[in-house]
Amino acid sequence: MAAAGAVAAAGVGAVAWGGLVERNHFTVRYEVLPILEPGARTLTVLHLADLHLAPWQRAKMEWIRSLANLEPDLVVNTGDNLGHDDAYEALEYTLAPFSSVPGVYVNGSNDYFGPTLKNPMRYFTGPSEHKKTSVALDTPRLEGYFQNELGWLSLNNAARAMSIRGSRLEFFGVNDAHRSWDKLGSLPGAIEEMRENVTWPPGRPGQDSITIGVTHAPYQRVLNSFVTNGADLILAGHTHGGQIRVPGLPALVTNCDIPREQAQGLSIWHHARRAAYLNVSAGLGTSIYAPIRFASLPEAVIVTLTGGDFSYS
Repeated sequence: MAAAGAVAAAGVGAVAWGGLVERNHFTVRYEVLPILEPGARTLTVLHLADLHLAPWQRAKMEWIRSLANLEPDLVVNTGDNLGHDDAYEALEYTLAPFSSVPGVYVNGSNDYFGPTLKNPMRYFTGPSEHKKTSVALDTPRLEGYFQNELGWLSLNNAARAMSIRGSRLEFFGVNDAHRSWDKLGSLPGAIEEMRENVTWPPGRPGQDSITIGVTHAPYQRVLNSFVTNGADLILAGHTHGGQIRVPGLPALVTNCDIPREQAQGLSIWHHARRAAYLNVSAGLGTSIYAPIRFASLPEAVIVTLTGGDFSYS
């Protein structure tokens, strides 16, 4: 009886910690990647993922706003921004400090549909299914804010380019692969069209571009395609880092088919004798119907790109 009581008490404590403390213990993870050309100026990239923002989450809003103090050169938003069907003004307030920062984005399913109550045990049987009762969100308003107010570029099944601090950056991305909205077959044409039409400012003779792939959900088919299409770096979210984990072990679930060991953090993705850096963010939020994290801190990621020779291992 004493042992059972201790186990029950530990369980209650874990739920209380995950629901009251850890899900609001926002952190910044820092990574440094030497992928720019030798001698290039450093670029600070802020990777935001899975805000799942609800209008009452003031602490999260203010914390995200404070990230502007890190002075990022680029924001990459990998989707699932909305966590409630009345969160538009909250999101606009939250991201307003980044209005002068170049950015790119892709959408997740929670940028199209509101959250629904699900049985969390079903995540152990495979990626989650989609309920027809989900509330449709005002995606045009969301994207209008991103593009017209923040000046961010959409990478939903698209390719774009920009020059930042003297470095030439190529981007391509897909719409939410979890909903099978990714159009991988169109990527080569989009990349080729982007390269034919981009006009770079004057640079160093023989200067090359860095290619960054962006996806909400890191399904293997997407990551393989990105590597095939020449990505040097891939940024993704969606997994919540497993959301509820056993300390010291890989994620228990990923809600996609990425290996559990790569469901959060920086790793190398290999495919067809090529490779790219892969950063999967654990994200900053949870569904309002499952407001708990355990051993999976909510995070934003600062990826510092530096110049120098590099190789994959």
